[in-house]
Amino acid sequence: MYKNIVIAYDDSEFSKAALMESSCWIKRHGGKAILVHSIFFDEEEFAVSLNQRSKHFELGEKICYQVREHVSTEFGLNGSLESIVCEGEPHDVLMNVAAARNADLIAIGTHGRKGLKKLFLGSVTGRVLVSSPCDVLVVKKKLGKCTGNFGSVLLSFDGSEFSRKALVRACELAKLEGSRITAVYVIPRYEEMIEFFATSLIHENLQHDAENIMEKARTIAREHDVVINTEVASGDEAEEIVATAIRLNSDLIIRATHGWSGINRAIMGSIAERVFINAPCPVLVVK
Repeated sequence: MYKNIVIAYDDSEFSKAALMESSCWIKRHGGKAILVHSIFFDEEEFAVSLNQRSKHFELGEKICYQVREHVSTEFGLNGSLESIVCEGEPHDVLMNVAAARNADLIAIGTHGRKGLKKLFLGSVTGRVLVSSPCDVLVVKKKLGKCTGNFGSVLLSFDGSEFSRKALVRACELAKLEGSRITAVYVIPRYEEMIEFFATSLIHENLQHDAENIMEKARTIAREHDVVINTEVASGDEAEEIVATAIRLNSDLIIRATHGWSGINRAIMGSIAERVFINAPCPVLVVK
């Protein structure tokens, strides 16, 4: 499923967690991974001390070598894990390496910071999600809680082409890991979005549409020889996804990007931001 993984690594606990999840995956299913450590100099910093560049490179290479040797030994990944230190903005470096190495997954740790000082779509994680050429695993948990176990998976499904692709990926995971898949559809609050009064008939129609969407999910899963559970919720999409993941004790949330661009990027990005900030487990974004 994922045989060529690029891991964003900056020696933080969150990047170590992304490395741990990826290492667990490779140990069980094979594949290779490359640690990518980026070094960025702005013009002012570079002008102050030219030798800072070489010092940063030496430190980056030392950090990557040490963790690579430790993880390779602990997980028995000899020859499966390498590292590279590049100069440039983290987002650009990750995209370039992923394209050059034909990666099928980027693993990145995130602090899940809130507030205007950490605008999600302007962050490294947000930019990677929008422009990545492959799936992205966002890990937001501490290193000690990383087990690589994806026994319980929650899929955000709305019947769109993008969510159908995410469902297929979930089915592939179920076959590999024996995962229990639960697909959830959240009925939007149209009355809040376009300010109309929802009658009982409208509510019935929305519920009927939701059941049709869930039946579509079950049909697709059966075509891939996988049985899934389905749930329908109503309310704020991000809140319901997170609440369902907590209730089901999910090990992973899977969702699609919906081809984020323009106004869709703003709307879907807002939902995604709140999911990533509050998710109790890693989130796999299917491109």
